[in-house]
Amino acid sequence: MKVAILSDSHDHLIPLRAAIERAKAAGAEAVIHCGDLVAPFVLAELRKFEGPVHVVFGNNDGEVHLLTKLAAQTNVEIHGAIAELELGGRNLLATHEQRIAEAFAATGRYDAVFYGHVHQTGEAKVGNTLLLSAGEIMGFKEPPSFAIYDTETNAAARVSLADTWAGYS
Repeated sequence: MKVAILSDSHDHLIPLRAAIERAKAAGAEAVIHCGDLVAPFVLAELRKFEGPVHVVFGNNDGEVHLLTKLAAQTNVEIHGAIAELELGGRNLLATHEQRIAEAFAATGRYDAVFYGHVHQTGEAKVGNTLLLSAGEIMGFKEPPSFAIYDTETNAAARVSLADTWAGYS
């Protein structure tokens, strides 16, 4: 199973739309967003993905009540600060904060742990656990990108969105 791992969209709809389209084209069956959607209107873009969308809150999601209310009865599930998921036979965890992700990865209970917040891509192995920074959709510290995680291989591949913004191509 392929899962798109996104983070830190910060209301940037152009690269978010591109990420959803490229996730579909790559065969992703689910999306995990590791926080900082920011405004509730971002949910309208996430709902365009036909499969399940799992979202954790970041430190810039100010309208958490409205985000939760608007996500109800859609394909978008808001998990709070941490999402523990079983997808494609893998035990996964998503959160926004790197230190929290590192601590959960160190337990060895998860096949992969995903996080955002740092606005930079990163990947490490902690024992047998894949620790993956989803990078950023908004393109603040580096060109916008996301990852496609493959549950069969427990590995991820980066997908650049630099061509969606004139300044990054």
